[in-house]
Amino acid sequence: MTEIKQAICKVSGLSTCLNGQQIYFPGEAPGMVIGFSEHDASVLLLKANQSLRAGAPVYGLREVFDIPVGDAFLGRIVNPLGEPLDGKGPIKTTTRRSIFCDAPSVLDRRPVVDPIETGVKILDNMIPIGRGQRQLILGDRMTGKTTILTDTILGQKGRGLICIYCLIGKSESALNKVLQLLEEQGALKYSIVVAATAAMPAGQQYLAPYSACSIGEHFMNKGEHVLVGFDDFTRHSWIYRQISLLLERSPGREAYPGDIFYLHSQMIERAANLLEEKGGGSMTFLPIIETLQGDVTAYIPTNLISMTDGQVYLSTTLFSEGFKPAIDLGLSISRIGSKVQWPAIKKLSGMLRLEYLQYRELEKLARVKSGGAEDVEAKLKRGRILTEIIKQDKNRPVSFEEQVILFYFFKQGTLDSITVEQARIFRNQLGRWVKETRPELLERLAKEKTLTPEIEKELDLLVQIATNQKWTERGEED
Repeated sequence: MTEIKQAICKVSGLSTCLNGQQIYFPGEAPGMVIGFSEHDASVLLLKANQSLRAGAPVYGLREVFDIPVGDAFLGRIVNPLGEPLDGKGPIKTTTRRSIFCDAPSVLDRRPVVDPIETGVKILDNMIPIGRGQRQLILGDRMTGKTTILTDTILGQKGRGLICIYCLIGKSESALNKVLQLLEEQGALKYSIVVAATAAMPAGQQYLAPYSACSIGEHFMNKGEHVLVGFDDFTRHSWIYRQISLLLERSPGREAYPGDIFYLHSQMIERAANLLEEKGGGSMTFLPIIETLQGDVTAYIPTNLISMTDGQVYLSTTLFSEGFKPAIDLGLSISRIGSKVQWPAIKKLSGMLRLEYLQYRELEKLARVKSGGAEDVEAKLKRGRILTEIIKQDKNRPVSFEEQVILFYFFKQGTLDSITVEQARIFRNQLGRWVKETRPELLERLAKEKTLTPEIEKELDLLVQIATNQKWTERGEED
């Protein structure tokens, strides 16, 4: 070792090396080759080691950097090296996997047709997400990006989907909030947390998303279904820019290195929905990007938008108005579309997005011009009711069956005669009421997934019963 510069070491004497090769320093401190020239190799330190000095011997392994993977990781919190952070003892596994695996071939993939039931009404009905999709979540600070991700994880309870939450470069307190939520809601049983906080070495923050991908691929190749959320890629970009500047690589736009696009695209491509003969597993990505003052045209956001199958944009304006989740439907889209929706949801939500956007435009005009025709007032009221019923409190996922019933009520015009406040109470209490009075209807909807004539008759009967009921905050009849 000839030189140490923060997280980068210069090493000479390695006659042959390759990018990603494992390197070990005295005291078993791990490193990874991140670049080389004719004279020396640049090694990224993966653990803080104050005792390292120039002249120390270095040992190289002839393998690309790998980490342990396996079923034993379920319910555990690990760092990007696969080492436990939860104090529950070592993770017993014999399988290891390279963190820089190639993405599955196009010939190994099948179309994305199976839905992920996020439990977020506005997503499931207007911006549907399927297994194997890559859906970007972006917005300014404090607009609810992480909440969208955690709500989606909570919504997978009992659905057979393994969730991986990857935290990159955020604070310890942010990690603890997520861990507390997952623990309280019982979601940690089917989840894995890969954490590289801001206090951890830059090398681990750089490797965190790759490690999460490799752990997810272990399950995907076994035929299981995986959801991976990256929180967030903005900080991953910052840490890679810092490493590149230490390596004295030429900066480009916004001082990012020229290969920043490749860095993320090769990772994003690892999401897939595999053919049955390849195991039939899937891995879905929900990367998060933080924007500055709503600028979606900045370098990193535009890069990620071009790589993914759609984006969910969260608006500061909507958030301040109390519309939560603060998803801007004008700038959000899913390129997979209605192919992954239940037939029942597809039928009911077909015109919801258009109706909502028309209401927003009509509302802007109504603010300028006072008074209006009766039909305009009716449209405005219906738009306010729609806005109220697609709002959702955090940590309260709504099942597909409950969503079908809610939007059936709306489409039938049953809610047009109530106030916005009553719509809020109705939205909150409908699910519990149906579970108590018509649990068999929920079971039939979950099985059929479409609006058969028999189900429609039951729903019409439910509409009549609900119309005669007075709804209170506790969902009790007066």
